[in-house]
Amino acid sequence: MFLYIKGSEEHASAYRVKRNFLISTSRFGIGQQEGSNRTPLGLHCVKEMIGGTWPAGTVFKGREPVGFTWAGMPDAKITTRILWLDGLQPGLNRGGNVDSHARYIYIHGTADQRSLGRPGSCGCIHMADRDLVPLFHQLPPGTLVWIEE
Repeated sequence: MFLYIKGSEEHASAYRVKRNFLISTSRFGIGQQEGSNRTPLGLHCVKEMIGGTWPAGTVFKGREPVGFTWAGMPDAKITTRILWLDGLQPGLNRGGNVDSHARYIYIHGTADQRSLGRPGSCGCIHMADRDLVPLFHQLPPGTLVWIEE
């Protein structure tokens, strides 16, 4: 699976890779359908950015901070930062029962960073804190994200 993050509206193949990140995608595979728990493909943008003022290891539930991995929540699923994606391709990842934003598809941290590099999420993209925190502060809302197999 490839995840390209670009600050332009051109297709990701028009760029060279500047940096690779170890990520995890869905343990249920690739798919667009609501309720599938699969990672959606296609062109997205970062619609909302959550958690920028909280320390790495902050645990989020409903996009609100609820605790810390080091303070009793070592198995938390959504941690550190949230980049909430919005699909930009009608019928593929936008609208109806394939809408990535309505499916709550994020790029986010996870307490189990040892699982990175193999499928492990329920549709989202997991990243390591060491990669996610600086990336979060470098990207503006609206940054394009291309997800492909």
